[in-house]
Amino acid sequence: METPAQVVILVIASGFMLAFVFGVVAQKTDFCTMGAVSDIVNMGDWGRMRMWLLAIAVAIAGANALDLAGLVDLSRSAYPAPRWPWLAFLIGGLLFGIGMTLASGCGSRSLIRIGGGNLKSLVVMLFLALAAEMTLRGLLAPLRTEVLGALSIQFDQGQDLAWLLAGALGIGKRSVQAWIAAGLSLALLAFVLKDRDFRADHERLFAAVVIGLIIVAGWYVTGHLGFVAEDPETLQEAYLGTRTARPESFTFIGPAANALELLQFWTDKSARVTFGVAVVVGTLAGAFAYALFKRRFHWESFASASDTRNHVIGGVLMGFGGVTAAGCTIGQGITGVSTLALGSILVFFSIIAGAALTMKIQYRRMLKAG
Repeated sequence: METPAQVVILVIASGFMLAFVFGVVAQKTDFCTMGAVSDIVNMGDWGRMRMWLLAIAVAIAGANALDLAGLVDLSRSAYPAPRWPWLAFLIGGLLFGIGMTLASGCGSRSLIRIGGGNLKSLVVMLFLALAAEMTLRGLLAPLRTEVLGALSIQFDQGQDLAWLLAGALGIGKRSVQAWIAAGLSLALLAFVLKDRDFRADHERLFAAVVIGLIIVAGWYVTGHLGFVAEDPETLQEAYLGTRTARPESFTFIGPAANALELLQFWTDKSARVTFGVAVVVGTLAGAFAYALFKRRFHWESFASASDTRNHVIGGVLMGFGGVTAAGCTIGQGITGVSTLALGSILVFFSIIAGAALTMKIQYRRMLKAG
């Protein structure tokens, strides 16, 4: 039987390895949710959006299969919690979408670009992590908790679609969960695969499936391998190796702040490496390794003062918005949506709306300047 220390090491090492693969795949296929929205708004091209949606479909199917099989309890994660701070999710998602557009990519994409030598994305991540830390426990925390978080709805059970529909219909939650998960997955799959060009793009198909499976594997690692029935310290059930002491999968905003904190207070015994920090480091390492292997690594910096300004503001908005919305394009857009949480779905559409609106404004300004 493994000791708690061994379980923690297993969870962290698994997180790093999964993230390394994620970094390689995302670097190779140019997986980018900001780019997906930009392609639609500016060119009417749904290719990269179909990648994102296919990854979501795989994550929904896989995560709920694990839950229904009793291997992972998704209700223990933070996403389907009974409290639904809808205003924080709405505003946070919008600000994150605006920020990722100004910064030329979301948190995960910024890590991928750093791995390829992009110094602009390094600046973005530093400001993102700083703003996220300030929003978690610093100067901006009261704005998040006391202002935006003040308006919320408290559900009797969880805020996931299965609980809400089961309560409304008066039937068992697990059967409803199975039908919703299967229905959403198949609907997304049908939309994605109806496009002939996308069906023929085997690289993008493979990448999307792999990314979806990585999210599922993250749930399995933290929610099953990291679960102990009795923690020696508390004598209670526990999920080891995670920051939240709950099942987790991939997300980048909070862990980026945790990574910055760890760098600052490495000798503090309370500071510790977690699954989320391992995901941040692993993603960067995978992207860097692939860039070196393919000789795609090259230094890139800011073109102008306005370029610098946009990226700094974008990083700050993503840090604040990501923490306020409890996740990013990956953390809420794939991981959270895989739990069928209402809040994650709201954040998903809010991020897209914020990004699309910003792109439209940028395009109009460009036309006026031209």
